[in-house]
Amino acid sequence: MLENLLRRKPVDQAVPDAEHGGGLKRTLGPIDLTALGIGAIIGAGIFSSTGPAAAGDSTHVAAGPALVVSYLLVAVACGFAALCYAELASMIPIAGSAYTYAYVSLGELIAWIIGWDLILEYAVGNVAVAVSWAGYFKSFLAGFGINLPTWMSTTINNAMDTPGVLESAPHVFGIPIVFNLPAFAIVALLTVILVVGVKESARLNSGMVVLKLLLVLAFVGVGGFYVMPANWHPFAPNGFTGIMSGASLVFFAYIGFDAVSTTAEEAKNPQRDMPIGMIGSLVICTVLYVAVTVVLTGMVPSPKLGVDDPLAVALQTAGLQKLAGIFSFGTVIAMTAVLLVFQLGQPRILMSMSRDGLFFKAFGKVHPRYGTPYVGTIVTGVFVAIPAMFFDLNSIIDFTNIGTLFAFILVSAGVIALRRIEPDRERPFRCPGVPFVPIASIVCCAALMAYLPAITWKRFVVWLLAGFVIYFFYGRKHSRLAHAAQTPSPSTTTAS
Repeated sequence: MLENLLRRKPVDQAVPDAEHGGGLKRTLGPIDLTALGIGAIIGAGIFSSTGPAAAGDSTHVAAGPALVVSYLLVAVACGFAALCYAELASMIPIAGSAYTYAYVSLGELIAWIIGWDLILEYAVGNVAVAVSWAGYFKSFLAGFGINLPTWMSTTINNAMDTPGVLESAPHVFGIPIVFNLPAFAIVALLTVILVVGVKESARLNSGMVVLKLLLVLAFVGVGGFYVMPANWHPFAPNGFTGIMSGASLVFFAYIGFDAVSTTAEEAKNPQRDMPIGMIGSLVICTVLYVAVTVVLTGMVPSPKLGVDDPLAVALQTAGLQKLAGIFSFGTVIAMTAVLLVFQLGQPRILMSMSRDGLFFKAFGKVHPRYGTPYVGTIVTGVFVAIPAMFFDLNSIIDFTNIGTLFAFILVSAGVIALRRIEPDRERPFRCPGVPFVPIASIVCCAALMAYLPAITWKRFVVWLLAGFVIYFFYGRKHSRLAHAAQTPSPSTTTAS
């Protein structure tokens, strides 16, 4: 029984299976992949979570100006994980990301767990990003005198907490109608773009990446003149505990480099370009994050940064009202890019799971004209757009973080396992220092998970249990690998 659950998919079978299932168009080069990584990384994290991490909140101890150390620690952890991802992505250049890597190295059950787990990073995480995007978009419109009615631009939870909203909303059979139209609209729009084609999506992302890089550089360049060194004291008000607590929260700001691996099947030269895209985007974003954090905590005392838009608040505090308005627009662009890349990644993971029989067959269909996994793209869009229209998911950042950190741990373990199982297999990119670098990745990610709130762990366990139910009632019975093992070979049939 256990042997069947841990059966591995041969590496040599992974690529032919992908081609047989309808290969995607290989249109992305190293610049496209790096831009996709930057587009996913620089977004809701740096624009939103930086402030609460520095100031602290009800579940996280304040890191203070030492948040810059938190960012560096997370960068090191992600750097170790990125090297592991790069080795596996260059060996297995198909869609599926960590799910596929786990299947060839750790076995079917672990692959299912990680595929189910990645839904937390991509789809569930994007619900929170869409809701946050809608808030910034509403503020941006307000700057031009356009004020959307509150009842059609907020979530149910927020409406219940805001006096007068439920009373002013239209009623049907006595029930107030409250929904977040901007959150729904942006997800619907991006879903259409992603169905049309990945190259078009990559071009749109590249334009947004250039714009938000300019905005981040402008914040560092202009804000640097308003830094007051006194704000950096005390540097670490809560010592190492505060630094690690901040790190567990701002890890959300680094989520995204692994999304590059989901486009391996659309890379022109994945053996060379995937490592460039993942590691390059991570290095560029780390430099920017450190610079932004240093300037931000120097402009405003850390206890005053516990807001949703800390960069804009810092500029307003310095009297730069117009620039703060531009940053509201920049935040909308940044989050649009994050939504785009994550909505691109989730269908490709589901497509890989479908090809293997572990998930519903329809998710493996590729559009005959556009060459995209259109069924998974549309279903993912619905899965994100509808909850974003109605619900504000509390603690979603922590929930997303724990799922992603768990995926990083399994990918790192997969590198060690595959080096032992198939030491002579060609590796276009080799992770240096194996097994020490993968072990360091596992230890760093586990340490960050340990500082997440207890409620997040409880929700994560419930999520995994739900995944086990789906696997044992559907995936295990429809597994192509299991069916292949049960089908007698031609030689066996002849002999009998």
